[in-house]
Amino acid sequence: MHNQITPILTQLNQVVLGKSHQIKLSVACLLAQGHLLIEDLPGMGKTTLGQAIAKVFGLEFQRIQFTSDILPADIIGANIFDKDDGQFKFHAGPIFSQLILGDEINRATPKAQSALLEAMEEQQVTVEGETFDLPEPFFVIATQNPSHQVGTYPLPESQLDRFLFRIELGYPDPSFERVLLKGQSGRNNLHEIEPLLELSTLAEIQKKVTSITVSEHLLSYVMILINATRQSPDFAHGLSPRGGLALISAAKAWAFLDGRNYVLPEDVQQIFVPTVAHRLEFSQKTSGPIIAIVEDLLRQAKVPD
Repeated sequence: MHNQITPILTQLNQVVLGKSHQIKLSVACLLAQGHLLIEDLPGMGKTTLGQAIAKVFGLEFQRIQFTSDILPADIIGANIFDKDDGQFKFHAGPIFSQLILGDEINRATPKAQSALLEAMEEQQVTVEGETFDLPEPFFVIATQNPSHQVGTYPLPESQLDRFLFRIELGYPDPSFERVLLKGQSGRNNLHEIEPLLELSTLAEIQKKVTSITVSEHLLSYVMILINATRQSPDFAHGLSPRGGLALISAAKAWAFLDGRNYVLPEDVQQIFVPTVAHRLEFSQKTSGPIIAIVEDLLRQAKVPD
C-alpha cells in the first residue's frame, strides 16, 4: 500500500514546488484522519495545495471562503420552509463534502468558526436538535493569515486543538520560483492532476495506519516529550492527553509513508513541531517564535536507552 502513495506525492510536488516536507505532512495528516491548518501570508500556495490534494485523492471538494459576515448556517446548512410540502426541510451546506477547504478561517468571527467544531471532532453536525452524518473520509484543510494582519480573529484553543498539524509553506526556493514565474508549473498543472487512488483503498490505508506498531520504548519517549511541555516554564500549560494521542497518530502515518509498520523516535521528531506548537501557549515571561522554543525542547529531550 505504501507504494500507492509515492505517485501521489510526486504529482503534488509538481504543483506545489519545493515544499516536499510540507506536502508529506499534508498527506500524513489525511492518512492519520486528522485535519490540517496552513498558516502563511496570502499567495504562498495554500489554496493550491488543498485543491491538488482533493484532485489527486479523488475527493469531493468544497471551498468555503470565510469572511467577517459569514454565518454558521452558511457553512452547515439550515432548515428552510417548503411551501409545497408545508414543512421545513434541511438544506445541506458546503460542509457536506469529503474535503473542505476553509479559506482564511481566521477572517470569520468566533461564532462562525465554532460551526466547524462538532464537524471536525465527531464527523457530524447538529441542526435544531437533529444530527446529520458527514461523508467519509472527512478532511478539513483550513488556511489562515498571520494574526498581525488586519481583519483577523485568533482561533480559540478549542478550535486549534482540532487540527492535527499546523504548517507553514514559506517563500519558495529561488530556483523553484523562477520556474513559477515562467508559468511552467504550479497552479497551471492543477488541471492535469488525475485521481490516483480509489476511496476504498484510501479507507484501507487509513485503517492500516492505525494498526502500525508502537513499542513500549517509543511510548516512553513520547511520555518524556509530553512531560517536558508540562514542566517547561516557557508554557502556560503543557500538552493535553488529546495532544499526546495526536503525536502517536501522526507518527504512525509518517512511519507508513516511510514504508514501515512500526514507529521510530525519528518519526516522532519529524512530526513533533507541527503537531505540538499550535497546542501550546507561552507563559507570561516567555516571548519569541514559539516554533523555536518547541524545537529547542525537542532537542533537549533524550531518547530513552
